[in-house]
Amino acid sequence: MTTSYDWTGRVGQTWATEWERTDRSFAALDPHLDAAILAAAPAGPCRALDIGCGAGTTSLALAAARDDVAITGVDLSPELLAVAAGRAAAHANLAFLHADAADAAAGIAPLDLLFSRHGVMFFADPVAAFSSLRAAAAPGAPLVFSCFRDRADNIWAGELIAQVTGTMPVTPDGYAAGPFGFADPAVTSRILAEAGWSVAGYDRVDFAYVAGTGEDPVADAAAFFRRIGPLAAALREAPDRAALDARLKAVLERYRTDTVVAFPASAWIWRAHA
Repeated sequence: MTTSYDWTGRVGQTWATEWERTDRSFAALDPHLDAAILAAAPAGPCRALDIGCGAGTTSLALAAARDDVAITGVDLSPELLAVAAGRAAAHANLAFLHADAADAAAGIAPLDLLFSRHGVMFFADPVAAFSSLRAAAAPGAPLVFSCFRDRADNIWAGELIAQVTGTMPVTPDGYAAGPFGFADPAVTSRILAEAGWSVAGYDRVDFAYVAGTGEDPVADAAAFFRRIGPLAAALREAPDRAALDARLKAVLERYRTDTVVAFPASAWIWRAHA
């Protein structure tokens, strides 16, 4: 059901290579999401699904906090799953599966908890996908996930691109598979409702999106943005990459504080029940 991004090819390989810097960018969001997942988790032994688990960070956090939860992390990228499996060797309650989460859910049903860190915005047909997840969920099972708010609230994906390329990217109205597919709460609410989920609420979380650290955080951030995120494609396709790269570093310098380059970012944390 997820076809908009080729996570089984170059994209997945790039994310697997960059998983540590990607995790760093989400580090200030993780405590909020992990707390919401832990609060939603049923008492006692249960089964949980991590939708689009990537390198396994969110699964690992729950596995460490609750050894009585049998967690299956599902992702389309075998490279990311290899990273996740390597990190999870110490957790007997954690397994990973190479599949589309919406298709695989039935095979591990009934699910008592479903969760995701920014892994639900890439379904080609989100209503169908969430309907499949709902069908695999036990009655009343909680769903908790994070997703980006609008580009205007995430400078690294909007204003940064405009300052470097001269063109402000536009988020389409309604749902479009991609990082900002669930930016509009009205769209997300409609998708979940049509898929049979009961929305319990959603909370805004503002956080620092750390793009670069170390002795030369600007160079570190520039290397990250060349490979990950919406700016990467613009840099690859530019006729004068050297000029854009120089402009990127100049812009990044404005967001540098000592040994860190960080941008204001914002996400939603959604809660729903089957």
